[in-house]
Amino acid sequence: MDKIPISVVVITKNEEENIAECLKSAQGCDEVIVLDDNSTDKTVEVAKRYTDKVFSRKMDIEGRHRNYAYSLARNDWALSLDADERISPEIIAELAGLFKAGPEPHKAYTIPIKTYIGKRWIRHAGWYPAPKVRLFERRSFKYEEAEVHPRVFIDGTCGHLKGDIIHYSYRDFHDFFQSLNNQTTLEAKKWFKERRRINFIKMYRKGASRFIKAYIQKGGFKDGFLGFIVSWAGAAYQFMSYVKYWEMLENEKNQPKI
Repeated sequence: MDKIPISVVVITKNEEENIAECLKSAQGCDEVIVLDDNSTDKTVEVAKRYTDKVFSRKMDIEGRHRNYAYSLARNDWALSLDADERISPEIIAELAGLFKAGPEPHKAYTIPIKTYIGKRWIRHAGWYPAPKVRLFERRSFKYEEAEVHPRVFIDGTCGHLKGDIIHYSYRDFHDFFQSLNNQTTLEAKKWFKERRRINFIKMYRKGASRFIKAYIQKGGFKDGFLGFIVSWAGAAYQFMSYVKYWEMLENEKNQPKI
């Protein structure tokens, strides 16, 4: 069987538990690239069993780091994959058909992300299908050079694929809440850099809106207690980011003047 003419690009940092299954799922593609952020475990050693395209670079700004990773690809088209993700057989078949059909009508494609916490698939609350731009023509695509949640810019139209990327995002709820803590720290730093105008009332309204939208409008209640947790976490994201941002402003205000 001919390889699909795309480059799968994976960014890693201490992912020895995940990287093997991730790279196995990409073996139907022409090229697999790993850009490692100075891992201290066996990530690089394991990755080299599946590809000879393993590179190292210290992560500085997420958007910049991702753009550099895609620049390493030899194919015109790249598929961005995280180390805790797997390409489903359905997507492999869909990609094979897409590139066999001739010139692609779009410059990028979204792919549904099927996310798990432990062994629990989050079906509602906006977590699925939650399509993200993962397949793109490299010359028509770039990330914003931002530290957290960088936006994507596409010079052309965007299509949509139907198969899933399987995302084993969190090992358990300890991992989930730890990630929430880390992400809100980065969000607060972004607000501080931008001097974001936000107060307690605005934060409270936005947090409450997030919960209602996820739990009621997007059907989080259908997942029972699990749906409540992830909906609540969306509101907590706003609250935690605001508290950390407030602390940064207070610390700056209280610094001794020289």
